Amino acid sequence: MGGDPYAEAIGGVKRGSVITVTVTKIEDGGIEVEYEGMKSFIRRSDLSRDRAEQRPERFQVGDHVDVRVTNIDSKTRKLGLSIKAREIAEEKEAVEQYGSSDSGASLGDILGAALKGDK
Repeated sequence: MGGDPYAEAIGGVKRGSVITVTVTKIEDGGIEVEYEGMKSFIRRSDLSRDRAEQRPERFQVGDHVDVRVTNIDSKTRKLGLSIKAREIAEEKEAVEQYGSSDSGASLGDILGAALKGDK
């Protein structure tokens, strides 16, 4: 097989994977990032779960950011990426690991306990 560089670059990457990308450009509508030589764009609405943090200017060119893969389009050879989806998934994991949402503990209590090492 004549190795497809796109297929090789995304190798083990699947929808739902968390990967680290490098910020290459900051724009009003979001940030452009690169992963294994492939450029992708993260829209402003996907920069954070918190609306106050959905500011592209909080990033710098060269920053490394962990993102969740939301889509893989092999036709356009683009990855759909989201920081917001990663934050939501991490929060869900923390709730599953440290307590249920109906246990009366807030996420702050749960994360506070997790960070202190109290379980």
